Amino acid sequence: MSEESVAERSMTYGSLEIRYDDRVLRPRPWTTAQSLWGAELLRGGPAGPVLELCCGAGQIGLLTVAHEPRPLVCVDLNPVAGHFTRRNAVSAGLSELVEIREGAITQVLRAQDRFALVLADPPWVRRSETDRFPEDPLVAIDGGDDGLSVAWECVAAAAGHLVPGGSALLQLGSTAQADAIAAGAPSYGDLHVTEVRAYDGGVVALLRRD
Repeated sequence: MSEESVAERSMTYGSLEIRYDDRVLRPRPWTTAQSLWGAELLRGGPAGPVLELCCGAGQIGLLTVAHEPRPLVCVDLNPVAGHFTRRNAVSAGLSELVEIREGAITQVLRAQDRFALVLADPPWVRRSETDRFPEDPLVAIDGGDDGLSVAWECVAAAAGHLVPGGSALLQLGSTAQADAIAAGAPSYGDLHVTEVRAYDGGVVALLRRD
């Protein structure tokens, strides 16, 4: 699909106006809850920047740091996501806080990177079921055979880059997926699921570093 043929859209997301098009996942209004939870964790947590993985148009991370200003690193494999995150950061007056890295998670994170909070909205649809969502770009929803392949990459990134006392908020599709993450997270070290909140559109799991 050429850039000229894609209609740009915008929506109100919390206090922000977010621009996007069909090449990135349409922002889901319910995910403002993830942003607000993230800001709450920052207020009571350690010092340090925020990492947003699978950022899409950047709305979750941007709304988080709009409420609780911190440097924000946004990561996505899709260069179109980087384009919209950059534009949305400018329009929100947050561009000085935001760094955008385009590429695979394991390739763009640096060994010395440390974060107080990791936000992640990975693809969580089973590959065999992605045709149920023809309006969504495949790269944004294909979570592999069990729907968790990218989610585990996010857990690994949190384990490798959270500061002591830091937290990660991982968006998933169901409490069953959250249970699977909870069962496997301790194998990544001192990282544990301590709370899961269910919403109409999905669930968010809180992982804490001891």
